[in-house]
Amino acid sequence: MVQIMGKEVGPTGFGLMGFTWRANPCSKEQAFAAMREAVQQGNVFWNGGEFYGTPQYNSMTLLDEYFQKYPEDADKVVLSIKGGSNLTTHRPDGSPEGTRRSIDNCLRQLNGKKKMDIFEFARRDQEADMKLTFDTVQKEYIDTGKVGGISLSEVRAETIHEAVKHAKIVACEVELSLFATDVLHNGVAAACKQYGIPLVAYSPIGRGFLTGQIKKYEDIPADSILKRMPRFQPGGNFENNIKLVHQVDEFAKKKGCTPAQLAISWVRALNGRPDMPTIIPIPGATTAERVKENAQVVELSDAEMDAIDKILDGFKPIGRRYPDAVPIET
Repeated sequence: MVQIMGKEVGPTGFGLMGFTWRANPCSKEQAFAAMREAVQQGNVFWNGGEFYGTPQYNSMTLLDEYFQKYPEDADKVVLSIKGGSNLTTHRPDGSPEGTRRSIDNCLRQLNGKKKMDIFEFARRDQEADMKLTFDTVQKEYIDTGKVGGISLSEVRAETIHEAVKHAKIVACEVELSLFATDVLHNGVAAACKQYGIPLVAYSPIGRGFLTGQIKKYEDIPADSILKRMPRFQPGGNFENNIKLVHQVDEFAKKKGCTPAQLAISWVRALNGRPDMPTIIPIPGATTAERVKENAQVVELSDAEMDAIDKILDGFKPIGRRYPDAVPIET
């Protein structure tokens, strides 16, 4: 079984961003039904963010209300929350003061309904002393029982090698999907394997791109975050990148599953390779039906994995994963 911090969490986790970080969030009733389904499916590694929404409505405020309604689920869920950013400038802030502000704010909004099992710095603050940052978390929050452990997020391999010298790193969250395989080749997955750090794969269905629901640029909803991402811009990028979607769609039809199930199962199947760390995909979903779909395990044979490798060998995505202003691989 897949474990985080010694707790079994199931082969697939659950990303919470889509509930609160969008122009028109779904209703709380719909969100609660999806979250309840995730627990019932065994998808109990949950991932949220301090900045996923507004100060009034974000991952923590939603979780506070959910666990007030379903207190019996609190001990079943392993919760990881990203923070460590200045909420005004949106820049990473790993200073002791910024670290305290972020963690204290998250704990305040969780309102005692659920322990923050893991705190993640969403990006590495290049100007902060990493040892001082981690010492602040360890001595003031982990040693006092307020937080369970430290995770990294969107980092390069060198950061992992440095971080393990200063703290016990319990997870490392990075983008990994058929559409973004960088971490398999840039030393990040290898570093996680070296230190026994579970790799948490965010956007395993390419921010929804690999669901097969988008066939042409006009299919992207007007309020979608994809409209701001370089890889989804028309005029070359979108036209090139949609080719992978078509290939995934065809493969899924032959396999008898949905494109999203194929994409998630490919990420899960990487666990079976000897050079890979434990990998946990954390697809997001805002309906119980989609949560159930994403939770279904589709077994992929070695021959099928080889066939997917050949597809990926012949595909090169065009465009940066994020806009230029957003730091990546920190």
